[in-house]
Amino acid sequence: MLESVKISRRQSEIRQTLAGLVGKETPNEEELRQIGALDLEFRNNETRYRAALIAEDTERREAGEELETRSAQEWADLMAGFEMRQVALALDEGRQLSGQTAEIVTELREQGGFRGIPVPWQALETRAGETISADTPAPMQTRPIIERLFPGSVASRMGTQMISIDRGAVEWPVTTSAVSAGWTDGEGGNVAGPAAYTTAARAMAPDHNLGIQMRITRKTLQQSGAALEQAVRRDMSGAMGVALDQAVFLGTGANGQPLGVITGAATYGIISTAIDAAASWGVFRAAVTRFMTRNTAGSPGAVRALIRPELWDYLDGALIAGTAVSEWDRLVKNIPAGNIAMTHNALTAPAGAPSATSSLLTTSAGGVAPIFVGSWGAMDVIRDPYSDAQSGGLRITALSTMDVTVARPTQLELLTGLQLAAA
Repeated sequence: MLESVKISRRQSEIRQTLAGLVGKETPNEEELRQIGALDLEFRNNETRYRAALIAEDTERREAGEELETRSAQEWADLMAGFEMRQVALALDEGRQLSGQTAEIVTELREQGGFRGIPVPWQALETRAGETISADTPAPMQTRPIIERLFPGSVASRMGTQMISIDRGAVEWPVTTSAVSAGWTDGEGGNVAGPAAYTTAARAMAPDHNLGIQMRITRKTLQQSGAALEQAVRRDMSGAMGVALDQAVFLGTGANGQPLGVITGAATYGIISTAIDAAASWGVFRAAVTRFMTRNTAGSPGAVRALIRPELWDYLDGALIAGTAVSEWDRLVKNIPAGNIAMTHNALTAPAGAPSATSSLLTTSAGGVAPIFVGSWGAMDVIRDPYSDAQSGGLRITALSTMDVTVARPTQLELLTGLQLAAA
């Protein structure tokens, strides 16, 4: 117990005792001496109490920081113990789940119904330090628990936020009105008139299911051991990450796919600027300026860019006349290289004559992510007991229900017609 708390409790006892003594009209000599002693102790304790508070200030701050992060750290430690091989063996042999894996699965089952075994999204993170040998220590890497997509995914680098939804459709009201202030014109004048506060609803519905099917042979189950953990985790993460990245940006909105932000730019209200000229830093600089004038970005460093590798190749080879500085050098000088994501999966291949490509720019404003990906619960891992029954193998299907939406279209801009050669 902190010393200041002990002193505070003693002060309360002294006040209670003094209240009974001073209430007597004719206290005796012993009671008067007791009053004097208690009064002196009370004054001394006041000095000690102030000194204790000063000495314990650092301890209180450290304790406060620990309380703020304790719940997230405990959840991270719990997730670090989730074992995918237990899920595979439970589906194949009916083996009972144990430890932290069983605890997490039980918690997920209470939140929603699953046909198979629910697997949390954090379990797809590739663990560092795991080895094949059972006799070698296998430390786990604890990662912060934040709303995010697969590590290293293009969508996460573009500021996309992944949110968990329990049941039903979810919508976010986003302010669309422009309320402005105005000065009074002289004494007795009126301020700017009232403006209607309007919002637009951005909804996500559980209409799109993403799934993968994995085949694990009996030899793998019997021989791999701990290596199965890393293999299943890596393959599921990679396959679903690639499919989700493509859907977030290029989803057609048909055949079960959600509507991607590039394909559905007009539907979402995203500004699309046709460049139809050679790509250069000047094109991106103009787009960044438009972000800043719309109050969605405060500096070029707040903007993220999604580009094709062919665009990087062209910009890096386009030198400024008479210098060794390329257009790419000018670009990364203003937009940090960490804010630029190169992909051949989330953008269509260059086409046309001359060859041209597109680029998507995003920024986070007011703590609002430019793109939201909704996930309904955890992944549902279901066993197919018939397809590989003759060979004794295990075939599992992982299903997830997801949707994509854009909350504030002004936080995105699509640049089209970025030519990779002189016209």
